[in-house]
Amino acid sequence: MRAKLFIALGALATIGWAVPSTGTAPFIASAKPRPATVARNAAPLPQPVRFRINKDRGLLLSAWIDGRGPFVFALDTGAGLNLITQRVVNELQLTTRSTRATVLGGLSTARTTSNREAVINQLALGEQRNVFPAANTAVVVASLPPGIDGILDPTDVYAPFGFAIDLPNQRIDAIDTSANGLRRGQTPGEGAVVPWLRLGNSSRPFVRLGDGRLALVDTGSSFGLAVNERDAVIVGTRNGKRTAAAGRDIAGGTIKSRRVEPTTISIGELVLRRVPTDILFGVDDEAPLILGRDVLYPFKITFDPQKRLIEFVTADKSQSVSDRKQQSSWPF
Repeated sequence: MRAKLFIALGALATIGWAVPSTGTAPFIASAKPRPATVARNAAPLPQPVRFRINKDRGLLLSAWIDGRGPFVFALDTGAGLNLITQRVVNELQLTTRSTRATVLGGLSTARTTSNREAVINQLALGEQRNVFPAANTAVVVASLPPGIDGILDPTDVYAPFGFAIDLPNQRIDAIDTSANGLRRGQTPGEGAVVPWLRLGNSSRPFVRLGDGRLALVDTGSSFGLAVNERDAVIVGTRNGKRTAAAGRDIAGGTIKSRRVEPTTISIGELVLRRVPTDILFGVDDEAPLILGRDVLYPFKITFDPQKRLIEFVTADKSQSVSDRKQQSSWPF
């Protein structure tokens, strides 16, 4: 029998705390193929990392690069690669190298390019001693939204481990998928395990909805279910409340959105009713359907890159509301 999450998503639809903007999530128009991940079987499992949710900037965490910091990085499942600002590269005097040009953009038709990447020899997240086991690279960009020093793609940073993003409790855990990997059909309680679908060379996580559409699981976006106006079939607005808003994407392009009547979607065995829904205007024709934070917030989402599975389960809120409010104002 399908699990039905009426209350959690219905409450989000009425609270509407998220600003309808594209957040930090870049839509990668063209990039060099990513090299195969090097196995790190002997590496220790990283410790849990706490993040805070900023309605405009996404999931923010503290990061130390080559022993220095902290810097503020956004954790973005929709990124497809790591980004770092030129300012941080200059401050840390990071080694950079020329690469094939990567075309970066947001949901709009605006584009920017970079042909340099920085080498991060040591990355620590959450606290300075929580060092991740191998070097990473990050594409160098001139700037990012105010208050963000970089963007991390957790699929890349946590590889070859899996990871679980617990949005209500604001933490991410590494998962040893060789011992505790996901399995289809064995989700406890209200949840579902579904295939992790990918497009092209990107590792960005897509899932197939019950109506056949592919949707990007995007923690970098504050939308609910975000649909290109070209593909939209829903036109009713939410009683005239904040029917339109504008935001800028990572390439400086302007996106307009309209919050419309909530819809019903299914992800595997989950049937989600009263899903906050946004129609996007002025977006690129190739921009994907998005499952943003307004949809994802009730869930703990586990990603298994080895078996290419994603699990959605409603998270136990182990902390009080006052605790979460306090965390949301952590000084970074």
